[in-house]
Amino acid sequence: MQPSVAPASRESGQAAPGGIAPEVLARLSAANDPAVFAAAWLDAVASLTDGMQQGLVVLAAMRGGRNEPVAAWPSNVVPDPGLLAAVDGAVRGGRMVVQTVEARRNAAETAPLLAIGYPVTVAGRVRGAAGLLLASDAENPQVVIDRIAWGCGWIEALLRRRTVSLGDRIGTVVELLATGLHHNRFQEAATAVATELAGVFGCERVSIGFRNKNHVKLSALSNSAAFGKRANLVRALELAMDESIDQQTIIVIPAVEGQELVVRAHQALSREHGQNTICTVPLTENNRVLGAITLERPTDKPFDPPSIQLCEHIGVLLGPVLELKRKEDRWIGRKVLDSVTTFVRNLVGPRHVALKLGAITAVAVAAFLLFARGDYRVTADGSLEGTIQRALAAPVAGYLSDAQSRAGDLVKAGQVMATLDDRDLRLERLKWATQRAKQQREYSEALAKQELAKAQVLRTQIEQADAQLTLLDEQISRLKITAPFDGVIVSGDLSQQLGAPVERGNVLFEVAPLKAYRIVLKVDERDIVGITLGLSGELVLSSMPDRGVPFLIEKITPISTAQEGRNFYRVEARPTGDDTEALRPGMQGVAKIVVDRRRLAWIWSHKVVHWLRMFLWSWWP
Repeated sequence: MQPSVAPASRESGQAAPGGIAPEVLARLSAANDPAVFAAAWLDAVASLTDGMQQGLVVLAAMRGGRNEPVAAWPSNVVPDPGLLAAVDGAVRGGRMVVQTVEARRNAAETAPLLAIGYPVTVAGRVRGAAGLLLASDAENPQVVIDRIAWGCGWIEALLRRRTVSLGDRIGTVVELLATGLHHNRFQEAATAVATELAGVFGCERVSIGFRNKNHVKLSALSNSAAFGKRANLVRALELAMDESIDQQTIIVIPAVEGQELVVRAHQALSREHGQNTICTVPLTENNRVLGAITLERPTDKPFDPPSIQLCEHIGVLLGPVLELKRKEDRWIGRKVLDSVTTFVRNLVGPRHVALKLGAITAVAVAAFLLFARGDYRVTADGSLEGTIQRALAAPVAGYLSDAQSRAGDLVKAGQVMATLDDRDLRLERLKWATQRAKQQREYSEALAKQELAKAQVLRTQIEQADAQLTLLDEQISRLKITAPFDGVIVSGDLSQQLGAPVERGNVLFEVAPLKAYRIVLKVDERDIVGITLGLSGELVLSSMPDRGVPFLIEKITPISTAQEGRNFYRVEARPTGDDTEALRPGMQGVAKIVVDRRRLAWIWSHKVVHWLRMFLWSWWP
């Protein structure tokens, strides 16, 4: 252990041997603060203990808090490490610690020192410790230990008294808050709180008032549900509350020491209505005065500082609770009016810069929407179709022999797309060719024999065979399905149906030209009124969102189609752009039709207004 410091001189005044100086006793009896009390206690112990080198008292600011030094003796000397170790051991172990400390090398006395640490306990919990460092040969250690134990009892009594007082105050405040929150209506809550306050402080009358514009309006009296007939008393109470609120401080009558305030209204209240002592406490919330509470006691029970402090705490905590009840108890019209009034007051009053900037921005935006104009455009789903779309059907009934193309392929004019089996037709042709040869031979024999009638019949049969052969040749030539023009196959995929039978007239392919398109728009019935021929617009395709396709409306069909619970009209438009290489039939997207220029406010609100009009019309009797 480190050697002790040299003996220090007494800091207190001269004391008789074995006694405590009168001024130290006065400090002990008058002290309410633990730090002041501990300093006076160390002076008292030092005056009673011979050979005392140092003293230290550590206490926790609150139950379960951290222990910190509150007083040291002498005050200008750093506590010896041995003393600190003894005090720390007493706090941690909850028991007395006595240990020997070697004297420092440069000290005048070389005898070992004695460090004593004694715990301070309240309600079974360690709240701190007191420690002394003294010469081991100066006095009987047991006498010093008994003296420390006797002195720690004083500290414990002070802490216990402060704990009980603080607990009572906290309990009082909690009970008042519970009383205010128990009732749903403001009048009931305020009256109950006033009555509870009268019982807690022993008051003859407690009044609660809240600000109404620039003056206080009495809201509740203790033990009284109605006070309308006592106009003079009500007016006097309201003036007293106004006096406290205007000065934003607590006013006490009779005035306490150091109070220099205007108290005319309070003096008049005391003089004309009972000669009572009065204490008025403002009700506050976030540095804003809400109202006031006026408490009146008999003259023989003046308000002491602890009571005034408790009233102040009650005013701070009860104000927001009662204000919330008061606001909730207003009728809906009043709530709206107060909200508007508060908004206007904040808008035109000081501070609230963000609100002012927001209001200016809102006004600017509203003015812009009302006066600025923009393009009114109707939105519609759009798709691309070919201007003409050729259907290629089976010329005869037969079987599919080959399919060289399918949907999506680009084809050239005359390109073979599919081929039907021609074996049946060729056999039929061979049959008619053989029959014609036979008839031709018989015709020649009939001419040679001058059988003119027979020759005429055979000639007719030969012509019939020639017609059949011509028909078969034509049918055989049409068994190859060819593209009528350059384009793209829109539909038709026969690659999975080779050898399958087809009937005459069955559509095998649909072909559309590549550079001749039309745009088909589905316009909602709510917007069709503004659509006319000649309007322009732009179509943005899903496959090409980075560029639009300009168009011009050429046809509006008068028939609507129902889809997804809504009616749409078919509107056809012609693309006006030159770049159509990337376009393909069947592409879909969203189109915007430019109708005219209108106010932005109307553009963004007309759909809501339209819906509201229809809703009101459908429900209007």
